Amino acid sequence: MDAHAPLSEPAMSALLSVGTATITTQLLSRGFRNTFLEGLFVSNPSRQRMVGEAFTMRSIPAREDIDVPAIFQDYDHPQRKGVESVQPGQVLVIDSRGKKRAASLGHILATRLRARGAAGVVTDGSLRDMEGFETLDLPTFSAGPSPTTNLAQHHVVDFQVPIACAEVAVYPGDIIVSDRDGVVCIPRHLAESVAIDSAEQERLEEFVLARIEDGKPLRGTYPPNEETMRAYWEQR
Repeated sequence: MDAHAPLSEPAMSALLSVGTATITTQLLSRGFRNTFLEGLFVSNPSRQRMVGEAFTMRSIPAREDIDVPAIFQDYDHPQRKGVESVQPGQVLVIDSRGKKRAASLGHILATRLRARGAAGVVTDGSLRDMEGFETLDLPTFSAGPSPTTNLAQHHVVDFQVPIACAEVAVYPGDIIVSDRDGVVCIPRHLAESVAIDSAEQERLEEFVLARIEDGKPLRGTYPPNEETMRAYWEQR
């Protein structure tokens, strides 16, 4: 697919309903094993589902002579410039190098992202003002909370470049999906086919599950043999 084209309506609809477990299976069948962003937790349990293209932000270790409190007065600081650049439907994905001592982002900036129509926030670092995140109407995933401002550990240097987040390669425009099981990254060129095939996989699994609930044995049912598949297609 065109890396700059929006997802089709059928693909977006599928990704808004299928599970990340299904998506990882589809990616595995295509040879992609490292797509799950491990060790991240949702802040607001009522806002677990997220689908959007990645807007990436990269940070390096802070340096004492540069990352000083006075930079809070700079509206053009790279972190704030990045936040103001996120477009509606995008997910801000922050490479914090897995460091949690200082927060990657605070509640005020996240609230601005929600106002801009962002689809969510993902960081392999921590979040500040977690009480606000717990009720924020925006899916946010992180490695946990920290009261310390980002200046103590992080310096944002780039956005919209390839990054690592939770040991997964994330490129600008990749599709980020989350649910109760966590966050996965779909390479953009695979998003359409993964979405459609995931929806089909789940329809089949619902049929199989109903048979298992009716007492059918695993053999011949899961995985489905030819007879089970024939019955599945007959009821479609």
